[in-house]
Amino acid sequence: MKKKVVVTGGAGFIGSHLVGALLERDCQVVVLDDLSTGRLDNLNKAKEGPDFSFVKVDISNLGEIAEHFKGAEWVFHVAALADIVPSIVEPYKYHKANVDGTMAVLEASRLNGVKKFIYTASSSCYGVPDKYPTDEQAEIAPQYPYAFTKYIGELYAFSWSKVYKLPVISLRLFNVYGPRARTSGTYGAVMGVFLAQKLAGKPFTVVGDGKQTRDFIYVSDVVEAFIRAASSKVENEIFNVGSGNPQSVNRLVEILGGEKIYIPKRPGEPDCTWADISKIKKMLGWQPKVSFEQGVGKVLENIDYWKNAPVWTPEKIKEATSEWFKYLS
Repeated sequence: MKKKVVVTGGAGFIGSHLVGALLERDCQVVVLDDLSTGRLDNLNKAKEGPDFSFVKVDISNLGEIAEHFKGAEWVFHVAALADIVPSIVEPYKYHKANVDGTMAVLEASRLNGVKKFIYTASSSCYGVPDKYPTDEQAEIAPQYPYAFTKYIGELYAFSWSKVYKLPVISLRLFNVYGPRARTSGTYGAVMGVFLAQKLAGKPFTVVGDGKQTRDFIYVSDVVEAFIRAASSKVENEIFNVGSGNPQSVNRLVEILGGEKIYIPKRPGEPDCTWADISKIKKMLGWQPKVSFEQGVGKVLENIDYWKNAPVWTPEKIKEATSEWFKYLS
């Protein structure tokens, strides 16, 4: 019997890469996604095989999702609403997706005797850290609703682990990048913004002086962390997933190649994100394999994916982030 696996948010950026890797490992994969941010095109290759099924559904609706967890051994809960600005504008919407959605997926997992639940957490829970590299014991200080709702979801997961003995691992992802990164109309992650600007021949909009660093981690390395976590005998642990090798925004611009202009620094953003990954290396035997230069090269090979993405100018960014400055300044 093939191992049945459920992936919520499997039509999204990280989720679709995870689905592909699981199918390569001869799993039977069920994807639950409402396509609010995911794209069916991301699953074109997966749809060709007999071991894949897709269900368009709101994951916060327990009554509609529970039946799809029957017989599942692993659940990867990747579905979430991401990005800072829309979470500030619509906090209730984020709570429903990221908290109510997580609770429903936990319940569906519990009711169906799932053997391992992998929660996709966010390093944004650390806020503006006072310790670098930042380990899993660092202070939790979310700065905006997205970060807060993702952390609440993690608390729910470990509550279900404690009360109902559901085996849980939470992976706190740092700055994940790679092919299929989101191209929605929301102003968000720097990589997607820059790639659309490069395709359009526009200058890169660098926040602040560009010297701020981010712990960029390539998506295939993240997928490997997910699968190692599920395959292991480890339970009820939190792991950082990053490269442990932060890169500056200026370095990213240098590799991408092009002109740049500077826009105002934003409140609530750290000058550095830097994962201490010693725990996951020790306990799961995982370590990143793709260098930053290699990863950006792979992204550039797939740059046409961003041809229909919105092109952000300083004026559009100022308008899109007005609520950010209003509430977080």
